[in-house]
Amino acid sequence: MIEKSPREVKDIIDNAKNDLMILDVREQWEYDICHIENSTHIPMGKIANAEEELSINKKIIVVCHHGIRSRMVAKYLTSKGFSDVINLTGGIDAWSLNIDPSMPKYV
Repeated sequence: MIEKSPREVKDIIDNAKNDLMILDVREQWEYDICHIENSTHIPMGKIANAEEELSINKKIIVVCHHGIRSRMVAKYLTSKGFSDVINLTGGIDAWSLNIDPSMPKYV
C-alpha cells in the first residue's frame, strides 16, 4: 500500500487503461453527497464480504473522507494479497480542495 496525493491520483486516473478501480469506502450518505466519477462504492464495514467484487489484478485507489478509513482498508487489502493498492492521502476532502473545487463538501 502506498500513499498518493490528490494530484498524483488524478494523474494515475487520467493515464489509466481499464485496469484501475477507484474504491470509495465511505458510508452511503457520504457517497451520496459527493464522489469521484466512476468510483465503486463499498462501505468499509462490507469490504471483508466483498472481496469477490474486487480484482486482485487491478490497481485499486481507496478513498474515504480524510484518508484514515481508506488507509485501513488499503492495508487490509494488501494483507489479503492485493499488490497494487493506493490510499488517497487526505481523502475526498483533499480531492475537493485540490482537484475539484465544485465538489460539495461536508463535515
